[in-house]
Amino acid sequence: MDARRCQACGVTISRLAVDAVCPTCAASNSARQPAVRTATIAPAIWPWATPEATTAIATRDLPTILRAYRRINRLNQVQLGELLGYDKSYVSMLETGRRAITDVTTRRYIASRLGIPAHVLGVTGTDDAEYRAMLQFGDSTVRLAEIARQSGHAVEAVNELWPLVARLEARAAEGHMERDSLILLAQVRVALGVSLGTVLPEERLSSAARWTGQAVTIAEHLDDPGFHALTLRMHGNELRKAGHVRAAVDRLQQSLELSDAPADRGGSLAFLCRVLGELGDAAQFDTAVADYRRLLDGNPGSGLLFQPFTLREIQLRGLLGTGRPAEAGQHLDDSAGAPAAPQWQIIERVTAGEVLAAIGETDAASSAFSEAVTSAEHHRLPHQIQRVVRASIGAGLRELTADASAALDRIRTALADR
Repeated sequence: MDARRCQACGVTISRLAVDAVCPTCAASNSARQPAVRTATIAPAIWPWATPEATTAIATRDLPTILRAYRRINRLNQVQLGELLGYDKSYVSMLETGRRAITDVTTRRYIASRLGIPAHVLGVTGTDDAEYRAMLQFGDSTVRLAEIARQSGHAVEAVNELWPLVARLEARAAEGHMERDSLILLAQVRVALGVSLGTVLPEERLSSAARWTGQAVTIAEHLDDPGFHALTLRMHGNELRKAGHVRAAVDRLQQSLELSDAPADRGGSLAFLCRVLGELGDAAQFDTAVADYRRLLDGNPGSGLLFQPFTLREIQLRGLLGTGRPAEAGQHLDDSAGAPAAPQWQIIERVTAGEVLAAIGETDAASSAFSEAVTSAEHHRLPHQIQRVVRASIGAGLRELTADASAALDRIRTALADR
């Protein structure tokens, strides 16, 4: 059992992990690079991300796949022959089915040259079988990790996603993936980036933004506007948290343009409101908040980002960011319901404390901050404690600053690689 626990923090590590330090500790320690590096996806993968290619691959028929490959890449039979090392007449016979290839070695060679998994051409092995089994459960892993993150267990989410993303990244670097695998890789990159963005301290949040950015890179090639919008939305928010606010606005506006469903548009608007507030742009912030409110009034709220609680929270922070603390104080008691996830309860308490401190109610602010620090330390949310440290310094709450700083040090110690 001990071998399955992180040597730095003691958290349980996925049974698939091989390192003695959990991925969160590895990613959190600035002296150590994360155990998984984002792979450069082989160029041959992108043609297989198109719907036409997906249909061709699904046939598992070599002539169909060869013809599709030529069409997608705009090659003639001579050029395809040069790629495979065959002459034009032989390629023609393969494409028309007049010549069949049955030996495993040649089929594996063709799969390698075309950048598709060998199993597509009927060549299977232990590694292929294990990989296909992993793909079958990949969606479930992502969904369960998201549930864990939203329920306050983001560290566990990171540590479960890491082995899956490592395997997918390695496969991508080899150039052997089809559309379904690419979609899963993008989903895992988003989930991992968002989970890291929940548990990493502010000085390490660029790592989370890099993962979500790599998901956008894949989504751009998949001809799926809804999924592309999702990756842009989550990448925009991680860019905001990492301090790249102008880039965040650009990504979130792109996401909004691509989003159709009310909940998706609401999610994009929620993050856009937040970043506009941080920029101090009162006019654009008010416009975005009004759009969010109209959308929410006309549609039932759903998810963490599209509900009255979220509207209240982003409005409070935006009003502070645009220099209107008194107006923010007037909205503190707005009825908005309870947050659905522990991290949102912590975010709400920190925001409430910031508003209370800004309007001079220091005792109430101190109480809100103290609640937030206790819960944030329990759930290992360092950047929320960093928010408290900054706000308490500004409010002159020296004892609270010391307590919050001590809690932050304890989290950093737990996340450091001993």
